[in-house]
Amino acid sequence: MKRKKISVVGFLFLGYALIILIGSALLKLPVASATGTAHAYVDCLFTSTSATCVTGLVPFDTAQGWSLFGQIVILIQIQLGGLGFMTVITLFYLMFGKRVGLHDQNILMQSQGSFSIGEIIPLIRRISIATFATEGLGTLILFLRFRARFGARGLYYAVFTSVSAFCNAGFDVFGTGSLTEFRSDASVLLTVACLIIIGGVGFIVLSDLFAHRFRLGRCYLHTKVVLIANAILVLGGAILFFILEFTNVGVPGQFSDLPFGDKIANSLFMSVTPRTAGFNSVDMTEVSGTGQFLTVLLMFIGGNPCSTAGGIKVTTAVVVLANLSASARASKEVRIFNKSVPDPVVRQASAVLLSYLILTVGAVLLIGIFEPAGLNAILFEVVSAIATVGLTLDLTPTLTPVSKMILVFLMYVGRLGAFSLFELFGRQHRKEYLSRQKGQIMVG
Repeated sequence: MKRKKISVVGFLFLGYALIILIGSALLKLPVASATGTAHAYVDCLFTSTSATCVTGLVPFDTAQGWSLFGQIVILIQIQLGGLGFMTVITLFYLMFGKRVGLHDQNILMQSQGSFSIGEIIPLIRRISIATFATEGLGTLILFLRFRARFGARGLYYAVFTSVSAFCNAGFDVFGTGSLTEFRSDASVLLTVACLIIIGGVGFIVLSDLFAHRFRLGRCYLHTKVVLIANAILVLGGAILFFILEFTNVGVPGQFSDLPFGDKIANSLFMSVTPRTAGFNSVDMTEVSGTGQFLTVLLMFIGGNPCSTAGGIKVTTAVVVLANLSASARASKEVRIFNKSVPDPVVRQASAVLLSYLILTVGAVLLIGIFEPAGLNAILFEVVSAIATVGLTLDLTPTLTPVSKMILVFLMYVGRLGAFSLFELFGRQHRKEYLSRQKGQIMVG
């Protein structure tokens, strides 16, 4: 009897679960705790999931709760999660001269979003080189800023922050509330923002840009959509945050007294970090209600496919909007930049959006049963988890174990894609040879 091979989605789910469980076991060791007393396993599992799924939500402050050993475990998990499970496996294959079979190459192609199976191994090499080179450059720039304040320890802070930013993880080891102490240091904020953007753009886009020498007109439609949509979201978000939080328009902003240059830097940073890094330069609990809702929207959209970012992805949002526009015009084709989008892509974009909405609404309802917190705080935390962002209104540390496990599930599913969960359990493996009779149904 022929043995049935595990699906790509199932393989990735198991791979990430293995990393999470190993990490939680290491974090459960007393040596991983800052006090020498082992933390509760639910907190170890929560932190391990958050690190591997490059989220950044934490049950307690990373610097104060974990020893150097524990922090290094978290850092390694962030790097593994950022690179991707299959990328790491392939790197080990290449390091030891092993041949990557066609089945494994197919898994890699689908997990990394490559358009050709022949491109995947060179792509993995480029991903690895680009990742470590970018993190190294970020470390150097940040160390130049941290050295004066922290001395030699500034190098460790620079490495941790650079890796966490590029992998869109949002973990920090400063113990002062993320990057709030650097609110007036534009060089640190802009460096971290650049690392977040590069990590969240996606390796396919970067590779395509380099291959066509940054001539956008010759690039894939995917690359054009990603770059233009991201520019609109970042600049549009920055303008809105500037108006909402740094001026006296409407409700006076909490941060309207900052110097003009700091207002610009922080507005840009607040627009970048929800997609999907989790760093914050201002206390999110002091941000206006409208600003918090704008943050939720940006977190839900997230970054780009085949990157370290989460959310429904920018391309999904663009395709859904293009489908809405086509339907309103009674057009038979969904077009973006005068190119037709295949029907399966349109259907998948709608399915992805719906899957995230279902899980988000379900989680908000469940957590609302166990927690006395308001709807705004619960929604913020849930979207932050499923979009693997890490921004918080300080609700996570106060949650019951049941609610923490709900967030663990959301982070895990969010890293692999919410639609992947439905695909894993809902895919029919049998072939249908007869077409079904068509039925009529009214919508809208």
